[in-house]
Amino acid sequence: MRRFVRSLFGQVVIALILGVLAGLLAPEWAVKLKPLGDGFIKLIKMIIPILVFCVVVHGIAGAGDLKRVGRVGVKALIYFEVLTTIALGMGLVLAFVFEPGVGMNVDTSKLDASAMAAYASNADKLTSGGTVDFLMKLIPTTVVEAFAKGDVLQVLLFAVLFGCALTMLGERGKPVSELVDTLSMALFKVMGIIIKLAPLGVLGAISFTVGQYGIGSLKQLGMLVALFYVSVLIFVFVVLGLVMRLSGFSLIKLLRYLREELTIVFATTSSDSVLPQIMAKLRNMGVRDSTVGLVIPTGYSFNLDAFSIYITLAAVFIAQATNTPISMSDLLTILAIALVTSKGAHGVPGSAIVVLAATLHAIPAIPAIGLVLVLSVDWFMGIARALGNLIGNCVATVAIAAWEGDIDRERAHAVLDGRAEPRTENEEPASAMVPPAIVPIPQSSH
Repeated sequence: MRRFVRSLFGQVVIALILGVLAGLLAPEWAVKLKPLGDGFIKLIKMIIPILVFCVVVHGIAGAGDLKRVGRVGVKALIYFEVLTTIALGMGLVLAFVFEPGVGMNVDTSKLDASAMAAYASNADKLTSGGTVDFLMKLIPTTVVEAFAKGDVLQVLLFAVLFGCALTMLGERGKPVSELVDTLSMALFKVMGIIIKLAPLGVLGAISFTVGQYGIGSLKQLGMLVALFYVSVLIFVFVVLGLVMRLSGFSLIKLLRYLREELTIVFATTSSDSVLPQIMAKLRNMGVRDSTVGLVIPTGYSFNLDAFSIYITLAAVFIAQATNTPISMSDLLTILAIALVTSKGAHGVPGSAIVVLAATLHAIPAIPAIGLVLVLSVDWFMGIARALGNLIGNCVATVAIAAWEGDIDRERAHAVLDGRAEPRTENEEPASAMVPPAIVPIPQSSH
């Protein structure tokens, strides 16, 4: 028990329980704790752009083989598109099999359109420029702007170019590469300090949510929420479980290894809150720096598995709830549009509702005002979205590393089995090509 209380995981779980109790017993006071959660997430986001830059640059420069880096990038994009399509298709199939909206008989004329005003404007911005505009937005006006805005994809683009340039410089680029590496180690130390505040962040986030929304909002749309959770569980344990098995690893062991981060995401409903820690843990597992640096940040925008399930499931639910008939061509349109709109989700305020609105705008048959129906339970669904997306990106990193031979399997199995002491706070991980020493964990005297 003492070890549990002293561990970060134990402290986060305790904070989670206290937050729920505070929200239920003293909701007005609990709502005032929101700044604790917001502050914790802002502290994490503060270091994400520069940390992504350092990890990617050092990884590419250290790899010394631009063809390898390009190969990893192409394989990652192929993997993302295949898994996203499977997730979108699963959402459609489950919505038609279980019909969560059938029987609600919602009259759209009685829905409050004002609740959708803020989301509609962002949806228009998301779809107005199409694919070309989305690609142009990947290019920052200046390098400084990319870091100032915290746009991870823009930072990633510059980091890849900078890392390639250092590789082409050869020996002359090594001092800069070493400086970047030292900076990344310092940033991981900063992350280690910030992550100790996770219990306070979890307490603030969960207290506010339970105090503000309560548990009652689940009753009206309980079928939709339950079906979405079941869909994410099926995708994680069947689809991602199969991917991990084909890669030679256990999904259950990976989830156990990432339990602290998953608990934080559960409370904050934000996968951004653990991005640096996830990168550190995957590097600690023996995954090559360049693979972690390319796959994880890119996956945050291009590999949103649970988010994809949500889009198609919610779209069909709205059609069913409003008694709107949809044809096969409408379904294929939803699938095609969602493949594009989901890529712009990360970093958009109210991204789930905004992207869903952008998707429905392309299918006039489904009334976009029906989005009001899912607003009240969006937070509850956001928990599963954030967890599913994070697990999907971690599995993608391991799978692509295994595919490319960029993972030290001995180290990975030792860490996942608990036979190696995790270097969670920024010890420099050994190269994927050189197996590190396995440090046995001292046995407890209890």
